[in-house]
Amino acid sequence: MAATQAEAHRGCGRAPGPVCEHGLVVLNALLEDRLIRLEGWREYDVKLLRVGSVGAERPALLDESGTLRDLSGLVRDIDGALLADAAALDGIREAAAAGTLPELSASRTGTAGTGTGTGAGAGAESLRIGPPLAGIGKIVCIGLNYHDHARETGAPVPAEPILFMKAPDTVVGPHDTVLIPRGSEKTDWEVELAVVIGRTARYLGSHEEALASVVGYALANDVSERAFQTERGGQWDKGKNCETFNPLGPWLVTADEVPDPQALAMRLWVNGELRQDGSTGGQIFPVAEVVRYVSQFMTLYPGDVISTGTPAGVAMGMAEPKPYLREGDVVELEITGLGRQRQVMKSA
Repeated sequence: MAATQAEAHRGCGRAPGPVCEHGLVVLNALLEDRLIRLEGWREYDVKLLRVGSVGAERPALLDESGTLRDLSGLVRDIDGALLADAAALDGIREAAAAGTLPELSASRTGTAGTGTGTGAGAGAESLRIGPPLAGIGKIVCIGLNYHDHARETGAPVPAEPILFMKAPDTVVGPHDTVLIPRGSEKTDWEVELAVVIGRTARYLGSHEEALASVVGYALANDVSERAFQTERGGQWDKGKNCETFNPLGPWLVTADEVPDPQALAMRLWVNGELRQDGSTGGQIFPVAEVVRYVSQFMTLYPGDVISTGTPAGVAMGMAEPKPYLREGDVVELEITGLGRQRQVMKSA
């Protein structure tokens, strides 16, 4: 049985609609009728998730009716090996279309009554949503890749993409707690489009080849500590690789479901106040060029992630006193069709 919009907004206090500040992602398992409620599913047909407690996530699919389905009978996990296997992905689509995948409940993931859910509406009978991708090999990030973001920081438009790396162990679920590092005074937010690679790519020669190497897209928050990043010497990595600094998900949408990765609206709120309101159309280097460019310097493998930059609206670009994140702050972000995240800040 699929939840209606009105049901999904119960307790929200806002009228049902395609966008709700309360959160597009509300994943509550009602054990009495095994109903999974998850809003924000209407834009695209196939959404791959991983749900369960940390380290024990299981693969799942959100179907067209908004029902969460168990994929563990078909695949071991959602990882690079799966994403490189076109036949396996086709098998998932066929099973979803046939309606043969079992419905997933909190009791089946072993999280019922644990309070592990951290998203909007999460309670004792909730399913935690983990990162939608396991076994990430590397995360390549693009700095200053939006015209308006370069302007707000006073930086010149780069002649070539600026690359830096994030360690895979920074990745957490979309609603997991984000830890503000000890000694931090300038922890910042960044809503970003994450590109997931589905085939080995080296020295790509065209944008067509580059897009053919992309298997899917996800929502990411490139959390950053600006003092560590720019005031402590060396490379940006010190301000980008703190624990929990890469919430990813809630789901991965396969590339064939995204007709134009340069036409996705992206927004971020802090404590309910809209801070970022942009579009991937504002990128200096579009997705195809980013993937092609990165492949000239390193080999990309299935399950690698490229985080493609953020639009204007970060704390670093604001007037003094800059509203950097503090313990208890709530960050919410979304990209068209890729779901919504919600994180509460906590001191490490």
